[in-house]
Amino acid sequence: MVKLTIVGRVKDGLPLAQEARYMNNETTTSHNLSSNYKQQAEFLLNEISKGALRLPSMTIRVDHHSFNYLVVNGICFITLCDSSYPRKLAFNYLQDLQKEFDKFDNGLIHKITKPYSFVKFDSIISSIRKQYIDTRTQANLSKLNANRHRELDIVTGNMSDIVERRRNSEILETPAANNTPQSFSLLWGSPRLEAIALIWTPIAIVTVIAWILLWVNLIFTDDYLISTL
Repeated sequence: MVKLTIVGRVKDGLPLAQEARYMNNETTTSHNLSSNYKQQAEFLLNEISKGALRLPSMTIRVDHHSFNYLVVNGICFITLCDSSYPRKLAFNYLQDLQKEFDKFDNGLIHKITKPYSFVKFDSIISSIRKQYIDTRTQANLSKLNANRHRELDIVTGNMSDIVERRRNSEILETPAANNTPQSFSLLWGSPRLEAIALIWTPIAIVTVIAWILLWVNLIFTDDYLISTL
């Protein structure tokens, strides 16, 4: 079953449209779980936008579900399905969405600035999704039987691996950010160093003055000795 669909713009990771009717009339626990999957779909959109996922299409396993995504002309189509749902149908569904999306003016799409504000496409997603609910309809069986002996050339990955790569990437980026001049100023402005400065600064000043007085005294002593000769 197709459970969740998000359409987003790749260049900035902005989600444009969605269809998630399965969230309605659910218990609080189920709704929280559904919201979690939506956040994961948005996370995938951001990873695609950042270039962390470079493939134009991919299947990503998570729990007992699979995310399938398709990127065409700078637009990403993501859907969440049960793991038992035929992957060929899932990508047929995404291709149908892409064909309908291409009918809209490209200039209009690039003017959108608010997430999920392309509501015109929400109803289109809902309409196409209904065609893929029952995998046993004649139309869907025909799609499954078409080129049935040819495997889909789609890479499969795991959500946990993608999340782990993002965490590792952020860890590597953190030290570089900490080596900025601002971080050094924060270091020297720390309370511990301020306390050390309060203790040793007077000592250093007294030491310097003592050396100056000793040096002046030596000069006057030498002058006196020379004058008495």
